Amino acid sequence: MLIKPFWFLGVEVGVQNRVGEMAYGGYFSLFNLAFILNILLDLGLNNYNNREIARYPELIRERISAIVPLKFALALVYAIVVLLVGKTLGYTPAEFQMLWLLALNQFLLAFILYFRSNISGLQYFRTDSLLSVMDRSLMIIFTGLLLWGELVEGPFRIRWFVYAQTLSYSLTLLTAAIIVFYRAGRPLPRPGFRQSMLALKSSYPFAMLILLMAFFNRADSVMLERMLVDGKEQAGIYAQSFRIYDAASQFPLLFAGLLLPMFSRMLRLNQEVNSLIRLALAPLLVVAISVALVANFYNSEIIGLLYTSVSANSIQIFGLLMIGFVFVSTSYIYGTLLTANNNLKQLNILASLTVLLNLLLNLILIPRHQALGAAVASLSAQAFYALAQVIIATRLLGLGSNLDLFAKLALFLLINTAVAFSLRYFLDHSISGLISLTASCAVSAFLTRLIRPKELLHILRSKES
Repeated sequence: MLIKPFWFLGVEVGVQNRVGEMAYGGYFSLFNLAFILNILLDLGLNNYNNREIARYPELIRERISAIVPLKFALALVYAIVVLLVGKTLGYTPAEFQMLWLLALNQFLLAFILYFRSNISGLQYFRTDSLLSVMDRSLMIIFTGLLLWGELVEGPFRIRWFVYAQTLSYSLTLLTAAIIVFYRAGRPLPRPGFRQSMLALKSSYPFAMLILLMAFFNRADSVMLERMLVDGKEQAGIYAQSFRIYDAASQFPLLFAGLLLPMFSRMLRLNQEVNSLIRLALAPLLVVAISVALVANFYNSEIIGLLYTSVSANSIQIFGLLMIGFVFVSTSYIYGTLLTANNNLKQLNILASLTVLLNLLLNLILIPRHQALGAAVASLSAQAFYALAQVIIATRLLGLGSNLDLFAKLALFLLINTAVAFSLRYFLDHSISGLISLTASCAVSAFLTRLIRPKELLHILRSKES
């Protein structure tokens, strides 16, 4: 739990402060392009493999023989698509060199995740947990030594950051491969593609959904960097706030991981799911609204604490993206429910519309408002996606309107907005105000009974059972 926050808010912030907005913005844009396309390296094979190995562990050699060659074929497709997109966007040779390094890192990560799917499928959960933090831990060590260890002379270069990632992924991949082949033995000499191709066919809708969601979550920085004369700097400014937003989004992602098997089981047994939605949605939105309030009323203090270079746009962008965090949290609940109900067709149509909306808004707003326009486009897209999911899930599954829950959340928001304005007006010391606002959010959440600890334990107990 501590590795990712330290990576996002410690190491990445340190790198950006050292290299500046322009250099980091160029890296951030290229990284997001490589990341958006990385679904081509998997297409759902890891989930399929994990499920099959858990059911039939004795067939791991056959699975490896079938899937590893297919993963290399997908890597070739990924490389071709990266090349074509890079050519279309007009990257320079130096930018292409960086893009290829970042694409290599995505390739290494894809194979790490594949080998981990074998390890968790064999029920070696502790080993899988250690591998899940090994790459980031190594990156923190290597990058930390380069940033603060004074191992090299001269200014820190963004390329060193990428090299540290490559080395960390390589060592983690080597470790994971050794563990898998030690447990499974040598793979069979004759690869069989039939089952793997069936897996690709069945997982295609889910893979398409991941690609579309990655696009409207990550394309903003790519468009900023390509559309503006000072695009790299604007992408760097956007990255300052997006990093915090991305770190915060790990919290609802954990909720989604808990809820997916629970929703799937309840739907399979024709059980009522609205009570579980309410149980999960209330605390998650309490946290999201609280974070959004703190981020908007104390945005300059938070951004100023993290970064050495701060602009007025940085502060506004941070506030807008953290409002989007409320909609992302909502989306994780209702999107997980629709996924569990196998409504992937509806989700893909909705995600496609969201991509079009995001593209249109970015094309209109980025030339006029730069990174701030991208933040407005992102918030609008997230709001549309989340609210549409609520409507679709309510209609398809006959859910209750939950108006009483949303009324309580509105009251919670109103109370704490009033508290925040009062604190900003009467308290000169921003840290005291920030702590007081956080305390107010916590107290009002219990007073309005939006958070009920005993019922929250039900989620964890249901997951364990």
